Amino acid sequence: MTAVDYEHAPWLISVDDHVTEPPDVWTARLASRFLDKAPHVVRDRATVTLDGAYPVVTRGARDGRWADFWVYEDVVSPVLAITNSTGYDEVELKMALAESRLVTYDEIAPGCWQQESRLLDMSRNRVEASLCFPNILPRFCGQTFFEKGDRDLGLACIRAYNDWMVDEWCAGAGHGRLIPLTLIPLWDAQLAANEVHRCAAKGAHAISFCENPTELGLPSFYEVPGYWDPLFRACQETETVINLHIGSSSRLPTTSANAPYAVTSILMFQNSMAAVLDIVFSGTLDRFPSLRFALSEGQIGWLPYLVARADRVWADPHDGGAGIRIPKPPSTYVADHIYGCIFDDDTALRCRDLIGTGQIMFEVDYPHAAGSFPQTAERAVEMCRSAGLSDEERYRVMRGNAIHAFGLERFGILQ
Repeated sequence: MTAVDYEHAPWLISVDDHVTEPPDVWTARLASRFLDKAPHVVRDRATVTLDGAYPVVTRGARDGRWADFWVYEDVVSPVLAITNSTGYDEVELKMALAESRLVTYDEIAPGCWQQESRLLDMSRNRVEASLCFPNILPRFCGQTFFEKGDRDLGLACIRAYNDWMVDEWCAGAGHGRLIPLTLIPLWDAQLAANEVHRCAAKGAHAISFCENPTELGLPSFYEVPGYWDPLFRACQETETVINLHIGSSSRLPTTSANAPYAVTSILMFQNSMAAVLDIVFSGTLDRFPSLRFALSEGQIGWLPYLVARADRVWADPHDGGAGIRIPKPPSTYVADHIYGCIFDDDTALRCRDLIGTGQIMFEVDYPHAAGSFPQTAERAVEMCRSAGLSDEERYRVMRGNAIHAFGLERFGILQ
């Protein structure tokens, strides 16, 4: 890769990053009647050990290191190095990850949670605009507020988070660079629709939703009449993109109880595959033909086989096609509806003609350890070069598709 390649590459738009919630997101915004139950940060000494691939945290350990924890009802969520990994040099990061290290807000890079520093890190990484999911307490689609606390408190927490996201994180110097992504009350489709309309009126047109609601004990996409239709209708009316982040079902695939986490990491895309089938075969895109879904961190190199197999099953009632309620072959629902979000999926770029070049977008996954910061632009250019993308294809994958899918013209991003 030459210097000319890099200097002439388009600036990236990342459709999957994360923001570590500032300590006062809820305590500064909730009504006084909720403050005694508001999510808040406490600092404590703690130790961490590994149970297989997962860390076990013990608070109040005299010999432990200082760490910050989010506390809400009986949920205690530590701030971990692995999800706030920027700011460490390579040696420090390897040590922190090996130890599953607990950290404080004082130790993580300010770009994890402070707007000014985040914008500087984005510029350093040649990223013009970024869409940010929660990083700790709410989890990827606000499952915490569905699972814990009373509904009035949960709704207040979601609205407070969304107000912070739109009015502070994505405002001021962040306008046009930090693109708002909001949460919804998962427990009520009509309340969720109302929140979509409220946030759209404030300028937010992207939500985080669950890749498989049944894993949370919620109705599936197949419920008749459509349980989620009020939400989907609101998203269609407001041109709001539905983002399905890997793990938003609170379940990750594996092969056996003692399999290493590496197996789960490799198989994560299976959740996105299942989500695509549910979206298509439920008839959701027949009822709401303008909806757009983004498979955050789900990659998309697997799509050609999935839709080819789905088309064969759809066409042959002897191969499971009986009872399928969609009128068109599954593959016809992909274009302008299903978007893959890639960070190291070379296969997707090589199979772009089968996937549809217009359905592939880039992500950084800042500030997670698995992300590509601060070498994202270099890696993206090299991936596009090795897959033989033309300049037009490279532009579309690195930024043009995101502008179209998310309607970023609203934020002054025109090309």
